Amino acid sequence: MDFAARHQAYLVRIETGLDSLLPAANARPARLHEAMRYSLQAGGKRLRPVLVLAAADLVESPPHDPLAAAVAVECLHTYSLIHDDLPCMDNDDLRRGRPTCHRAFDEATALLAGDALLTHAFRLLSASYAATPAHAHALIHELSHAASSEELIGGQMEDLLAEKQTDADAKQLVFIHLNKTAAMIRAALVMGGLCANLPLDAIDALRTLGRELGLTFQIVDDILDATSDSATLGKTVGKDVRDNKVTFIKLYGLDGARRSAREHTDAALAALDRLPGDTAFLRALIKTMLERKN
Repeated sequence: MDFAARHQAYLVRIETGLDSLLPAANARPARLHEAMRYSLQAGGKRLRPVLVLAAADLVESPPHDPLAAAVAVECLHTYSLIHDDLPCMDNDDLRRGRPTCHRAFDEATALLAGDALLTHAFRLLSASYAATPAHAHALIHELSHAASSEELIGGQMEDLLAEKQTDADAKQLVFIHLNKTAAMIRAALVMGGLCANLPLDAIDALRTLGRELGLTFQIVDDILDATSDSATLGKTVGKDVRDNKVTFIKLYGLDGARRSAREHTDAALAALDRLPGDTAFLRALIKTMLERKN
């Protein structure tokens, strides 16, 4: 398997899908649709939609085209980034290497662009899979649960609350990142598995894989925030210290965080062994999470 070529093919497919499955930039109100596309088409790793496509490709010719599901996941992820960057949240100026949505447009437009991307994710799932209602329901259920007050939004809330605490502990840290980060990574993998009609035991393995990969991703994020620079990351570094966030670095130090990232990577690879089909691409992708620079 040529990992780089396959990864690039996924990225091209995703970018094409993002362009074709979003409202046109000049659709009224143009300012709103421009803002949606500004944030959504700013690039980035596209990890979550890549995971949707890769999980679906565990079987040859998946019965449900996973592209709309991949785009829906990226719409929802980008909404969360737009809102996370707002002055009332992290108050950030840089995202994916350029000004955040509220800096490029204005705060109200950014708020509405995030709202619109969140809504569009579910509109897209319901419309794209209307011919298979049970499949559409399963995808919508998976994504809505991951994005709910008990997972993504709940993790964001706990993250904000932890900034005001002096006694935040490891249990709270894991809760934050299982929900704020890992929930969407898990959902992406499961949604790809659903498009492939994988059996329940394989879906369970994807859930475990998503949990462990999500924690690895977040730990490495914490490490990069402490060791990298804004030009490399495409976002502001040093935010965690500035905002007094509870992080793996803060609780365990740099060496402890690196050990933890390796442990969660090993657990993700073990979950991968329970999956059917050709897992070579996913195996290589998991290993890159420990080595990423942005």
